[in-house]
Amino acid sequence: MRETVSILISEEAIRERVAELGATISADYAGESFIMVCVLKGAVVFMTDLARKLQGNVLFDFIGSSSYGDGTTSSGKVRITKDVDLDVEGKHVLLVEDILDTGHTLSFLRQHFLQKGVASLKTCVLLDKPDRRVVLSEKADYVGFNIPDQFVIGYGLDYAQRYRNLPYIGLLNISED
Repeated sequence: MRETVSILISEEAIRERVAELGATISADYAGESFIMVCVLKGAVVFMTDLARKLQGNVLFDFIGSSSYGDGTTSSGKVRITKDVDLDVEGKHVLLVEDILDTGHTLSFLRQHFLQKGVASLKTCVLLDKPDRRVVLSEKADYVGFNIPDQFVIGYGLDYAQRYRNLPYIGLLNISED
């Protein structure tokens, strides 16, 4: 088995787009404090870079969810592996996710936060795969890049917990050699 990676989105393109997202989000939340909730583990790299581009009073928290395991396709069954520590009731929350594909995870997390009584909930995803959408109503408020229906790694995204440290978004090709 041989794995090769080709670059889909360069490090420079990511850096430029994260700066643009930071400016837009800062303008949208001007004068408001909010809690930035990172969906572990895939969104950590994205969230830290995005956070450095934000202006204003921003708190951080983390939530863990899983629907992939070690595979390359979503099981469609979402579970929370770690809940937020901060009290989000009555607060503005920006949920930061690495990728929106089927929509199951984002839909599940949206309901989770609405049940906690947030004042508002916006979502920011680095990558959107609209061709994979099963939950058609799910859309992100802020999107870094729309990508084709291919399995991607890097910049926090993994394959069996590997490749998260790549500074770009890559396509993983696994061949029998």
